[in-house]
Amino acid sequence: MVRVENLTFGYGAGGFRLRVPEFVLDDADRVAVVGPSGSGKTTLLNLIAGILTPEEGRIEVAQTEISGLADAERRRFRASNIGFVFQDFALLDYLSARQNIYYPFRITPALTLDAEARDRAERLAVACGIGDKLDRHPSALSQGEQQRVAICRALVTRPKLILSDEATGNLDPDSKARILDLLFEQAAEAGAAVLAVTHDHELLPRFERVLDFAQFREGAAV
Repeated sequence: MVRVENLTFGYGAGGFRLRVPEFVLDDADRVAVVGPSGSGKTTLLNLIAGILTPEEGRIEVAQTEISGLADAERRRFRASNIGFVFQDFALLDYLSARQNIYYPFRITPALTLDAEARDRAERLAVACGIGDKLDRHPSALSQGEQQRVAICRALVTRPKLILSDEATGNLDPDSKARILDLLFEQAAEAGAAVLAVTHDHELLPRFERVLDFAQFREGAAV
């Protein structure tokens, strides 16, 4: 599902630099990434999603070299193939929760917001415990509720790859378990892979593999 080769990325001269010689995520893999804050975990997710582009190297997602696409092509590819739960949620406050969940369908003609997609959005919202809050705007929701909206938006397109940046960080233990169950359930239905950054080590036994991000920083292949 994901192949990274000889990746180099940096924020300005003399700033943070990330080097990944090799990283492979297989179809239907469930992989957690751990490591200290500021070590580049979110940067790696953004590179895989095509939000950032590497200085050098190759990033392939679902047999497409995303690092070689133009900006507009990367946006279309991301909307169609990748579900991303952002750490800061990235919700649009002028849209209701329901409209935020629909947003991937609004930004690419490759997706169709049909009755099935609308029904899937409603079912996801109910499963996440926000079925009665879909007409509210993000400013009228708690952080945990905003996070659930972001999770529904990431899953509603049935993506081939789910990237999660602290998707359960603002939730209580019971909600964390329920949301992780939902992520894995939706991934299994779509045959999708899950790559999740987390600081919650209690969740790690739920994943098939756990990667310590120190491996990336040390230049080791993983």
